[in-house]
Amino acid sequence: MTRHIDLLIHNIGQLCTLRGGPQRGDQLGALGIIEHGAVAIDDGKIFDVGTSEQLHLRYDAARLIDAQGCAVVPGLVDPHTHLVWAGDRAAEFEMRLAGATYMEIMNAGGGINNTVQQVRAASLEQLIAETRPRLDRMLRLGTTTVEIKTGYGLDTPTELKQLEAIYRLAQSHPMTIVATFMGAHAIPPEFAGRTEAYVDYVVSEMIPAVAAFATQRGMPLPFIDVFCEQGVFDVPQTERILRAGIAHGMRAKLHADEFAALGGTRLAVELGAVSVDHLVESTSEDITALGKGDTVAVALPGTPFGLAHSKYTPARAIIAAGGILAIATDCNPGTAWCESIPFIMALSCRMMGLTPAQALAAATINAACALGLADTHGSIEVGKQADLLILDAQDYRHLAYRFGGSSVKSVIKSGVVI
Repeated sequence: MTRHIDLLIHNIGQLCTLRGGPQRGDQLGALGIIEHGAVAIDDGKIFDVGTSEQLHLRYDAARLIDAQGCAVVPGLVDPHTHLVWAGDRAAEFEMRLAGATYMEIMNAGGGINNTVQQVRAASLEQLIAETRPRLDRMLRLGTTTVEIKTGYGLDTPTELKQLEAIYRLAQSHPMTIVATFMGAHAIPPEFAGRTEAYVDYVVSEMIPAVAAFATQRGMPLPFIDVFCEQGVFDVPQTERILRAGIAHGMRAKLHADEFAALGGTRLAVELGAVSVDHLVESTSEDITALGKGDTVAVALPGTPFGLAHSKYTPARAIIAAGGILAIATDCNPGTAWCESIPFIMALSCRMMGLTPAQALAAATINAACALGLADTHGSIEVGKQADLLILDAQDYRHLAYRFGGSSVKSVIKSGVVI
């Protein structure tokens, strides 16, 4: 006797399940492929996985989708973005082309503080209206789960405004959206030359306000993140901010080693941070620490590409050390306005030496791990969120092989065809 379900996707050429949890070291790239596969979906969750022949015998579906021999992969997960902003920084792009460095632009009042001024001036409604189309484009390109940081407010009211925008989008957009509080993204102009005073402000006022705001809204507490970098926050300041967030129930993330290795990566591992991101300048000691800890190393190859830099995250070394490697877009208005995880996969293969299978694992199950969601997202396994992509190719490698367009034919989010 067959069981009735909501949806059966069948006639899948390669069903890439990514089953078995986060993949570290040389395990990265184990796709768990089922040939001639099928996926049974009910009530927004994955109910069964197997061959088409097996599942046709077990289930009667309200809706059938014939994959026509194409590959099916988990919905992509983007664990690092700055997606809520207003305006743009196209003029700074032109300045960089003329030879200005990222830190020169930032020290001249541009960079993050440029966007801060625009976000402070924007209404909540404007922030939501500018962000929603970016989410829509990401979804069409296969991203079904995304992290979004604050950090373009740098004062309590504007940080809360950004957080409110994230929460409202999380409640109204099909994508799974995870919030991160990043009041320690830069030093605002009013605190120029007074970094310690700004750290005091973040710790004593902003963090308690954010925790209270999330609780009052009935929303999950955000992660807490800090830009640990020369000219921004040093390691002791970073540790103080992260420990304050942890004390309020937030889980830690960290920007580290983008332009200089200060020791932030080792701090992230010591504090049990969920992820540490960028890692372009990470030392051998940092990489060894990643191999021994459970903090996910998130590479952001779109950022050095956007800055026209030649140095990328040492992904092969992180894998060799036994680390957990993920990838993300770092989508932001200054250095990496990139909404496409498939393009990031393509960059990861060409500039960081990943195989297409490793890039897919880094953009799904390991990226979900970088958001603390490995038990519910990032793979095609029974009981998980039914987030899947049907490609317009019979081979999953087309996701990284092709670039500049889209090889995603259909997006299924929580069992609904988008």
